[in-house]
Amino acid sequence: MTHKLLLTTSLISLLLIGCAQPAPDLAGKNNISDANHIEGDTVSIDENTYGSGSTANYNSSSDGFKSIYFGFADYSISPDMENNMNHNIEVANTAASKIKIEGNCDEFGTDEYNYALGLKRAKAVRDSIAAQGIDPSRMVMVSFGESNAVCTETSDSCYQRNRRVDIRLVK
Repeated sequence: MTHKLLLTTSLISLLLIGCAQPAPDLAGKNNISDANHIEGDTVSIDENTYGSGSTANYNSSSDGFKSIYFGFADYSISPDMENNMNHNIEVANTAASKIKIEGNCDEFGTDEYNYALGLKRAKAVRDSIAAQGIDPSRMVMVSFGESNAVCTETSDSCYQRNRRVDIRLVK
């Protein structure tokens, strides 16, 4: 009897473990060297005070910065975002205060996955700006994951608008 109960419990456990959803494999797709080294570079904020702006605004950054958009499940800065990055570097050069880099995601994936992906996107932008001579200590990063959507329609174009990094000055 005990043997039968142990066997049944083991089979149910294996079945449940086998149904776990794996995270997407991002190996080789991204342009930063150490995406996991982010401790000490983040800030905590109240995310309930963000995301109340117009969903028709394709540039959700402020203070003269332009948003950087990403592909699905990707955190590499694409060549078509080079103009936006160059513009952001010019604005960062003239900024007197700290710069906040906010990573955002679409609604696909778990909360934990999207939080990590948003942080990796923010780090990619920060590293790119720092590579152009801006002091990294002037920049802070935050990830909103999927909680700061600028568009809530169920369409590909809407999902694309949510896969972004916004840049603002810390006030």
